[in-house]
Amino acid sequence: EVQLVESGGGLVQPGGSLRLSCAASGFTFSSSGMNWVRQAPGKGLEWVSRISSDGGITLYKDSVKGRFTIARDNAKNTLYLQMNSLKPEDTAVYYCAFQGSRGQGTQVTVSS
Repeated sequence: EVQLVESGGGLVQPGGSLRLSCAASGFTFSSSGMNWVRQAPGKGLEWVSRISSDGGITLYKDSVKGRFTIARDNAKNTLYLQMNSLKPEDTAVYYCAFQGSRGQGTQVTVSS
């Protein structure tokens, strides 16, 4: 059974930083591309970033390019999202996702 557990969210001021983590289990993490998605209040699910199984290829939604960095540690079965220069419009519940599965999410709130 796929299990994904996100952590690291919180309340941060505009311009601040957060690092999200996702602990994965129940599948071969080191062979799997992974995604971060988010859902803002009252809106649908939105793709944010993707990383290939070996970390060599990363993709980003245009609005987060240059501010967010996706990474992974295959030895620890963990996915990361470093978020810098956060903006109020980044406020959302963030999920890591694998083949249609996602965890419970972690809330990120950007507000002064």
